[in-house]
Amino acid sequence: MFGTVRRLRRTAGTIATVAVVALTANACGGQESTAGGSGRSEIHIGAWLPLSGAVAAYGVPQKAGADAYFKMLNANGGINGRKIRWTVKDNAFDPQQTVQIARELVGQDKVVAIVNANGTAQAEAAFPFVLQQSKVPILDEAGGSESWYKPPRAGLFGTQTLYEDQAAAIAAWAVQDGARKILVVHSDPAAFVNVAKQVEPVAKKVDPSVQVDRLAVKFQTTDYTPVISKVKAAKPQAVIVILTSPEAAAFMKEAKLQGLSLPTYAYAPVAAESTISLAKDAAEGLKAVQLVKSPSDPDPSVKEFRTAMAEYEPGQTAGLLALGGWSNAKVFAEIAKSIKGPVTSETIIAAYQKASAVDPGVSPVMHFSPTDHLGTRSVQRVVVKNGVWTPLGDFYTPPVRD
Repeated sequence: MFGTVRRLRRTAGTIATVAVVALTANACGGQESTAGGSGRSEIHIGAWLPLSGAVAAYGVPQKAGADAYFKMLNANGGINGRKIRWTVKDNAFDPQQTVQIARELVGQDKVVAIVNANGTAQAEAAFPFVLQQSKVPILDEAGGSESWYKPPRAGLFGTQTLYEDQAAAIAAWAVQDGARKILVVHSDPAAFVNVAKQVEPVAKKVDPSVQVDRLAVKFQTTDYTPVISKVKAAKPQAVIVILTSPEAAAFMKEAKLQGLSLPTYAYAPVAAESTISLAKDAAEGLKAVQLVKSPSDPDPSVKEFRTAMAEYEPGQTAGLLALGGWSNAKVFAEIAKSIKGPVTSETIIAAYQKASAVDPGVSPVMHFSPTDHLGTRSVQRVVVKNGVWTPLGDFYTPPVRD
């Protein structure tokens, strides 16, 4: 009898050990989980977006565009039979709030990737927990800096041309248009300052005689009366604005009120429908770079976007920011389709490293590799004509910065 009891105890111990090993394997993210994360019937991903606060004008349309794509994708069977579950939480563009959201998405919701989120400082605050501790990839983030990709960080892959390269593009554009004295008006946080600093070396590379000055403005300033007075006193031949969309609109409205008319250039965050709706006719003639095609483009890929927005997000504008969200969602889906077997954080990272040519149709072709985690450096010139962002030519690669 005692021998039988010992055998039963050994058997129970073996079963318990196997159970612990199985649970540990699932907790490490290397296996699919039907209890959370990506199961056999779905792929669970997440994002943080500014859906409230001063820059909700970015997050709301970005979410609408990605929502439209994922809903269309799911209606057509998903990715290799798995539906996408995209859990989005409002970070109000706050870094600390983003860290808490990251812990919820990874620790509680068990997402296998952060996809199409928004914010440079916000993502950086979450890097230690998401990328380093949890080994969960952050993909197609709207934002970023050169330090993110040189050298490439494990699990971090981007689809947005660096802000630094956007600054290079508009700097060269302004000089090519004849400006020899340029004033860069920028918000005062470090991320904006860094972008603004990229203008002078590129401008001087095009023409060494160019003079470039900078004017810092307190972030989220609403009264641009003293700012425009300082611009007028500086007597530039062109202005480059590195501001958020609402700030750029406030700048242009006040410039019009004070009778200041100068060629004005901006980077991609300003090239949004919200800039025009806020600045109205004061935005006419504003030049900028963009990362996606015009939403009115006859291209079949853009037409598909417009159709999906009308069907799945009927209350939202099918504009540039929505198209950017759509593009990011599509890049993720196209790469995820290449995964054979379980869709985990590890297999997603491996798939991105092998994605040498991903064509979203609405934006430049993305090229990734184990040593290059940024999909593109290309931009497109746009200008406000008759109250609409209008493209000037095709996508091109900005000048190489030293």
